[in-house]
Amino acid sequence: MIDKRFESAAAAVTDLPDGATVMIGGFGEAGSPIELIHALIDQGAKDLTVVSNNTGSGRVGLAALIAQGRVRKMICSFPRTANSMVFPELYRAGRIELELVPQGTLAERIRCGGAGIPAFYTPTSVDTPLAEGKETRVFGDRTYVLEHAIKADFSLVKCKRADRYGNLTYNRTARNFGPIMCAAAEIAIVQAADIVELGSIDPECVVTPGIFVKRVVHVPDPAHESRLVAEGRSYP
Repeated sequence: MIDKRFESAAAAVTDLPDGATVMIGGFGEAGSPIELIHALIDQGAKDLTVVSNNTGSGRVGLAALIAQGRVRKMICSFPRTANSMVFPELYRAGRIELELVPQGTLAERIRCGGAGIPAFYTPTSVDTPLAEGKETRVFGDRTYVLEHAIKADFSLVKCKRADRYGNLTYNRTARNFGPIMCAAAEIAIVQAADIVELGSIDPECVVTPGIFVKRVVHVPDPAHESRLVAEGRSYP
């Protein structure tokens, strides 16, 4: 019997090794898997390369993982946002690497990683520092930059509803990078607010098919990043 449910977030991340590449879902706080990230902090993996839309807020979630010195390199689109307190300081001190990627390009690089497409051309970043050292090619009368796909060892994703097969639905825009990150990782770990019986999710409504998901954790009352930041909370 296929059953991808794990008893806790801690159990789901226990084998994530040092040096892994980890994709972490979220668009700001929308879709941010706070409980999985905090479990990873407790687990102790270090020297990580993290792929995410931003670098977190306050001192919780992804920002807390960075503050603990666990992240060697960030691949993201928005390294500094309104509540960024950790990454900018570490970056200025030379204690963390950054690969800055335009948001649409980041999404497409991840999608290609899951689709088995090794690289693609895009006009985004032409004649900017982000194109330096990259192959370019002219199609028609326009120049394009070659961008390589991104794959990961693990992805940490938050969804609204899952079944034990790992079929997922999301809460509106909280899906953001979740579906493509599940597809682009060797092991996709998902925290779900609701875990329902098989057949309870209409197949026409499944956003991420279970074939892309390896582990599911029930988190019935997930934390909200903005509330934790507003309360001045930190982790651990």
